[in-house]
Amino acid sequence: MFVDKAKIYVKGGDGGDGIVAFRREKYVPEGGPAGGDGGKGGDVIFRVDEGLRTLMDFRYQRHFKAQKGEKGRNKSQHGANAENMLVRVPPGTVIIDDDTQEVLADLTRHGQQIVVARGGRGGRGNIRFATPNNPAPELAEHGEEGEERWIVLELKVMADVGLVGFPSVGKSTLLSVVSSAKPKIGAYHFTTITPNLGVVDVGEGRSFVMADLPGLIEGAHEGVGLGHEFLRHVERTRLIIHVVDMAGSEGRDPFEDWQKINDELRQYNADLEKRPQIVAANKMDMPEAAENLEQFRKQVSEVRDDLEIMPISSLTRQGVQELLYRVADLLDQIPEPNIEEVTELEERKIYKLDKREDEEDFTIRRENEMFIVESVKIERMMKRMQLNSHDAILKLARTLRHMGVDEELRKRGAKDGTLVRIGDFEFEFVEGSSYYY
Repeated sequence: MFVDKAKIYVKGGDGGDGIVAFRREKYVPEGGPAGGDGGKGGDVIFRVDEGLRTLMDFRYQRHFKAQKGEKGRNKSQHGANAENMLVRVPPGTVIIDDDTQEVLADLTRHGQQIVVARGGRGGRGNIRFATPNNPAPELAEHGEEGEERWIVLELKVMADVGLVGFPSVGKSTLLSVVSSAKPKIGAYHFTTITPNLGVVDVGEGRSFVMADLPGLIEGAHEGVGLGHEFLRHVERTRLIIHVVDMAGSEGRDPFEDWQKINDELRQYNADLEKRPQIVAANKMDMPEAAENLEQFRKQVSEVRDDLEIMPISSLTRQGVQELLYRVADLLDQIPEPNIEEVTELEERKIYKLDKREDEEDFTIRRENEMFIVESVKIERMMKRMQLNSHDAILKLARTLRHMGVDEELRKRGAKDGTLVRIGDFEFEFVEGSSYYY
């Protein structure tokens, strides 16, 4: 089974916690702080593996979480960084952020990779907070949480040639004749519901990859039928072979079919109209095919005089070899598609966050007898600080006083014992001491 779209959850590893420790050695009575930093959490990295052809594996595993960094150690030792998680994807995979619908990367070549969820940085140990005023701080940080997001993977078939046309015009039969592919074939509509790939050996050392794409119907550019699932794969092909049932089976008109398919391609992506195209006039072994072909040539010449039309019969193999030679010649002339390089996520600094003006902003609102303080900077700080020591409380108090939160609370009527909530933490306001506990 071919799977060409999957939605998965990724999360970078959390950073390891820093620790509070002190140097304990004989004859060193005041050894000072010796708590090490935590290690960095692992990244989730997607890497192209040309041995894969589908997104089947993502049907069974939809959550990918990297390991957490190791905690800091005593004797000022840094905790070990976690190993990155490598996730293999097939070439042609497009990675999209599910929330913003932003295309994060278009992975096309073996070995290309992108970090889709970065691991959190490790928390600092108490050795990092030592100052002349406080040479033995009991203060450390929790590790930063790793990035997390839902992403959508879309696979666009990587093929040189794409077979397009209405259902039951003979695309699958043609692919089975010219390659070792064994697509499902039947005399009913929508036999092909997923792309089939085959390598075509033309001889003389020349070969190319051909894709039998699902049958197209009117309204596909709007998602009708297989819709976008079909058209997504056409975008990757360098040359289009438009298979037309020249025998007019089921009362179809070859020229109308050809026009409708091209209209759908153009409305989905205007560039597809300019893509090199050959019309394979199929089923020439059947009655009335020759007469229909003559009429078809006249009708097409009035619309487009540069279109190449080659009569074939997939069943009897009439004209098939000539078609393959012509396709190989055209592919030699068509340059490789200019596919954009992998788009990396925006780089971030590890230990220095950019200070933005809006981070200094805060809002205060009142709910009954409690004041609610909302601030990106303060909430992020409180998540990281290990608020179980006097030093940590003092550091928080200094930050609140520096930002003007204390003063604003007093203006709003906060008094000794008034409850204040910041994020998930609740405190009592202490008048005159300028800090909470």
